[in-house]
Amino acid sequence: MKPWKTKLNTLSDFEKHVIVDKGTERPWSGKYVTSTEEGVYKCKVCDAPLYRSDDKFNSHCGWPSFDDAIAGAIKEIPDADGRRTEIVCANCGAHLGHVFRGEGLTAKNTRHCVNSVSLNFDKKKAVASALKKAYFAGGCFWGVEYYMEKIPGVKEVISGFMGGKMKKPGYYDVVKGDTGHLETVEVVYDPAKVDYETLAKTFFEIHDPTQTNGQGPDIGSQYLSAVFVNNVKEKKVIERLIRILESKGLKIATKVLEKKPFYSAEAYHQNHYERKGGTPYCHRRVKRFD
Repeated sequence: MKPWKTKLNTLSDFEKHVIVDKGTERPWSGKYVTSTEEGVYKCKVCDAPLYRSDDKFNSHCGWPSFDDAIAGAIKEIPDADGRRTEIVCANCGAHLGHVFRGEGLTAKNTRHCVNSVSLNFDKKKAVASALKKAYFAGGCFWGVEYYMEKIPGVKEVISGFMGGKMKKPGYYDVVKGDTGHLETVEVVYDPAKVDYETLAKTFFEIHDPTQTNGQGPDIGSQYLSAVFVNNVKEKKVIERLIRILESKGLKIATKVLEKKPFYSAEAYHQNHYERKGGTPYCHRRVKRFD
């Protein structure tokens, strides 16, 4: 948070306790716990938009609760206690609170539990998020995430699962190979800085799109190569790139599928190589396009 030192110096001691030292305000003490006004909740430090009022709900927990965030605005970090998942502003790293899943409180089954003191509120101010999402399955999601995160214009990459019949699968459900899910990454990107074709070309160059039974040493149906497209335009981009690769003599095994519900993997799977160090064991960059 060093770049925000000037702003941090304007915070009260209690605000610093929560935002910098990762403290927690007392339940029911925050100014936004029961607020219902229309607007956007923003980071108190860097003013980045984080949550829309449309996603706020009353969880009766004593803190402001949201079942979704503005795309790319929040970063999840495994908590030091090994049990919870911390949420911070993806732009400046300010501590916001924790995220919980599986409580069944809303249809999205997610609760961002946020400290009011970490937020500012812009009444009735619209935020037209220009960020988009793309979905790629290319074997172990750790390796795909590793390379996709390095593309300029990519805001966040989330490891998870897509394409299966089971709702809200966990890693050990998918690893059995009978749920129909593929290990998939959700790429949140700014189309003003990077286009979909660049993401797709990178995807085809960081894994082996000709392997039919997995990726590298990872064998199994959950490791197959696929692109989940959001629309006809994305589908045409992928199909054109596949034709280019096939014209070079490659027999492409990558499936082109329609987008289905995406389920984030457990927190300990996120940002694996960033947290653990090292480089992917089954992914490497191979130049395939001119």
